[in-house]
Amino acid sequence: MSVTDTEAAGTAPGPAVDTAPAQTVLTPRLRLVLVLLLATQFMLAVDFAILNVALPVIGNGLGFSLAHLQWIGTSFALCAAGFTLLFGRVADLFGRRRVFLGGLVVLGAASLMGGLAQNPEMLITARVLQGLATAAVTPAALSLMTTSFPEGPLRQKALGLNGALMSSGFTTGAILGGVLTDLLSWRWAFFINVPVALAVLIIAPRIIKESRLDERPKLDLPGAVSVTLGLLAIIFGLTQAGEKGWGSAGALLSLAAGVVLLVIFYVVERKVSAPLVPLSVLGKRSVAWGNVAGLIAFATFTSLVFPLTLYLQEVLGYSALVAGLSFGFLGLGTVTGGVTASKVIGKIGTKRTLIVGGVLQTVFTAALVGLGDDRSWMWLMLVASFLGGVGNMLAIVGFMVTATSGLANHEQGLATGLATMTQQVGITMGTPIMSAVVTAAMAGTGASAILGGLKVAIAVNAAIVLLGLLASAVFLRSDRSTVQSQ
Repeated sequence: MSVTDTEAAGTAPGPAVDTAPAQTVLTPRLRLVLVLLLATQFMLAVDFAILNVALPVIGNGLGFSLAHLQWIGTSFALCAAGFTLLFGRVADLFGRRRVFLGGLVVLGAASLMGGLAQNPEMLITARVLQGLATAAVTPAALSLMTTSFPEGPLRQKALGLNGALMSSGFTTGAILGGVLTDLLSWRWAFFINVPVALAVLIIAPRIIKESRLDERPKLDLPGAVSVTLGLLAIIFGLTQAGEKGWGSAGALLSLAAGVVLLVIFYVVERKVSAPLVPLSVLGKRSVAWGNVAGLIAFATFTSLVFPLTLYLQEVLGYSALVAGLSFGFLGLGTVTGGVTASKVIGKIGTKRTLIVGGVLQTVFTAALVGLGDDRSWMWLMLVASFLGGVGNMLAIVGFMVTATSGLANHEQGLATGLATMTQQVGITMGTPIMSAVVTAAMAGTGASAILGGLKVAIAVNAAIVLLGLLASAVFLRSDRSTVQSQ
């Protein structure tokens, strides 16, 4: 199948074969493309966490009941994770820039609606639209990045910076949400998106060229419906498990329905002529096991924020502001890992970088089990979160490079859609799992019981990272076979 992938650097349209693999220097135009795409991804990452601190204030201001308050976050996460794969493929078929810009329009409008919301229904509608916009913009932006930069140092650098900014965006969102809520209003957590979206919408059409398939196969509607509903059911089941326990009827029924729908999706993909996810792509080790590694990386380290928040506030007695600022060390670690990842990959290869990152994350997550019940232990939390953040980001960048390498340009939207779905699902499922483990492990009430429960959750977290590390070491192929498999 012929492909027209006009590079953002302004090169002429051509086939899907990379014609400049040796390019190692960013041109001014490519640099501007990278800045725009990174700014967008950072904004989307901030959106995941910016409302967490403000939830009680929003609830009081708009009249949310305590039971319904969690839907401010859940409605966003369901759409952001559930529709990502679908929009990634739509971007492949109908134009990545078109989907990217269209999603930004929806995001800006939804953010304005959320900031102006006068009742719970209006706010939840805005969050649903924000989630759908995130599901469209994130894979489109990532596929524009992978098709704009050839495999090799430039793509590794771009993905490293992307991973660093996205991960630091989660930390920045938690801090920024508290600052905006205290100094201005929770509404500014929404309004802040509007000027950023407008700026990107004005500049992007001038420098980013359209990238899509010449021939548009029929969209696999049965596959799209089954996989989207399946992901929605699983993510909803995980959030229910975190709130009501793993034995609750709502969680079990939703998880079971999700599994059945994903099995139906697999059967559909085997039979249709133009599948949403070609099984030949899923059959590549780099795609399949790379996404397994990414799922674990995103689900584990981001979810540590939950038990560590409990530790800082409920055990050590720090304020919410101090707790939020403490996570700045974790953010610094992820930025350090992201900035250095491309250099590490260049020296030891993608697979080894992923494994080294997993080792660092495992060791320093396990070190957190040694936290004590007085403030003298803060040094351990800060050091371990920083170094664990470095390792986590090395693993994430290794996953991104692995899961998007060795594929033709016309498959990049699919590959980045899968990678983005992995990211969104991992972020969504991690915290409910940690919450359920902490609750189940707590014996009694009080600071000592909370400390015991969160230590069990941290140990489980480290064990999951170790299992992912071992799977990557056994099943992932070396870099050369991955990159040359195209």
